[in-house]
Amino acid sequence: MSEISNQLTDLKKSLPGSCTLVAVSKTKPNEDIMEAYRIGHFDFGENKVQELTKKAEELPKDIRWHMIGHLQRNKVKYIASFVHLIHGVDSFKLLKEINKQGRKANRIIDCLLQMHIAEEDTKFGLDKNELTELLSSEEFKEMKHVRIAGLMGMATNTDNEEQVRREFRGLKNLFNEIKNSDHTNVQMNILSMGMSGDYQIALEEGSNMVRIGSAIFGSRNY
Repeated sequence: MSEISNQLTDLKKSLPGSCTLVAVSKTKPNEDIMEAYRIGHFDFGENKVQELTKKAEELPKDIRWHMIGHLQRNKVKYIASFVHLIHGVDSFKLLKEINKQGRKANRIIDCLLQMHIAEEDTKFGLDKNELTELLSSEEFKEMKHVRIAGLMGMATNTDNEEQVRREFRGLKNLFNEIKNSDHTNVQMNILSMGMSGDYQIALEEGSNMVRIGSAIFGSRNY
């Protein structure tokens, strides 16, 4: 087995069965993705639309592609027909565009609403008031081509584990709150939090989807 296969196999064994591992394949060549695919891994994450569409064209059609980066509204049309899950929906305007392109592609597109949980300005995301406003708006309730599958959040990039834990815990509480209320077009099955550096804390705080790249593929290629 190759290094990638070994890393991936070990990582999967360490995760709870209820957790989905999204292998972050951004900047990685098709050969690396195929190594993971050949041992039965199907969920891969990309952060650039151009790279995502190229790989989706060239690689097996049963791969589940996750758009994990910041998504511009004018790029949605390129991935609407095949994307498995859009992780970073950080505005109502973006959600409206996804719904519009979902209608054109004649499918319902699963999305995660990205919440701003980090104590830094560099991360995108909604705050709690914006989330509540979005979910209770009549316009959202009328959308037939998007489904909110859960929430996503990225913790502050810090060595302070307590802070990271606090941020993840806050998102988990919000996830439970929304899950226990009744909203149209909302399923709340996925809580996506945790990356290579902090996924263990995220799992302890209730994450059921992690996005891991360097721990599988090694450092990024630029």
